[in-house]
Amino acid sequence: MDERTPVSVVTGANSGLGRAVSRALVAAGDRVFMVARDASRGAAARDQLIAETGNSRVELLVADLASQADVRRLAKALGERADQIDRLINNAGTAYPVRGLTADGIERTFAVNHLAPFLLTNLLLPLLEHAAAARIVNVGTRIDTKIELDDINFDRRRYSMMRAYGQAKLGNILFTRGLAARLDGTGITANCVFPGVFRSNLGGTDGAQSALLRLFARTFGWALPSPESAAERVLYLLQSADVSDTTGGYFGKRRLIRAPAQADDPGAVEQLWRLSAELTGLQTDGA
Repeated sequence: MDERTPVSVVTGANSGLGRAVSRALVAAGDRVFMVARDASRGAAARDQLIAETGNSRVELLVADLASQADVRRLAKALGERADQIDRLINNAGTAYPVRGLTADGIERTFAVNHLAPFLLTNLLLPLLEHAAAARIVNVGTRIDTKIELDDINFDRRRYSMMRAYGQAKLGNILFTRGLAARLDGTGITANCVFPGVFRSNLGGTDGAQSALLRLFARTFGWALPSPESAAERVLYLLQSADVSDTTGGYFGKRRLIRAPAQADDPGAVEQLWRLSAELTGLQTDGA
């Protein structure tokens, strides 16, 4: 592999925001690993990007991010295929109208949206450290909520899709804060971005979207920005020299924005880090 070619990894890459980010990186000449849960859809998206851009350095890796075993297999596969990673985009996300637990015993929304990027990023740190100045971007939707660290699985609280989704995406911001602090001095930056509201298939076609959200998308989707427009916010953090030394930030459109109050609580950041390390069986600094 030509070491001068940037290597990028994008989760949730076969559609929506992930596909738009992947296409931009492929068009820029990156070697891109597209991570998708569905093999056939992922392959179709990969083939289309190659056809559109003429860049054949696009590889598909299939993983169900709800499964920690799959996340570990994904990290292992990346280690076997790449010597370094320059850009890691933790984009995959979903929401479920009904509470359910993964095979690891974790509420599904929290497992996919927060624990998967936490585990994957930590497992890929050696590859990120091999790059001259790697950048990590976590996609974290802006929802004013709070993580109940003593009831992640909604064992005591009444479950709601938006409450579960909100706490998991807030987890992305807290994770970014904790990660940036631990990576200080390594040359790796970690930032979180709110991509804005855009046309999306959140939850895909497996029934994860509520009827209300599907109705809104059908009725008003034409008025929402495209995934390509949302991708510009992610690409700014990946490519702009203006933020080459910026880390631990929560960004909107090319600027820092206010995060929910809990994200600015160092105690909560460390509590979530320790809990995440415990739930993933991962030994990390400060865990």
